[in-house]
Amino acid sequence: MLKGNFQIPLSDMATGEGATLLVFKGGRMVNNRLASLGFTPGARVSMVQNYGRGPLLVEVRGACVALGRGEAAKILVERSTHE
Repeated sequence: MLKGNFQIPLSDMATGEGATLLVFKGGRMVNNRLASLGFTPGARVSMVQNYGRGPLLVEVRGACVALGRGEAAKILVERSTHE
């Protein structure tokens, strides 16, 4: 098993996982929307709900935010390991 941190799209996180936001891969409008919701580089995020389809629920800066899969796929995060 790999140890350490690695980069993945937010949409690939499992429920209960935590990560640090790295960068957006969307256009200016998507990036502005995400930033206004509290998704900024360095912010800690926690996956509240990810059923594999439909919207995701993510906690960021103390708020629970619903994101579409397309939006979540454009956010790269660094997964945290607790091993």
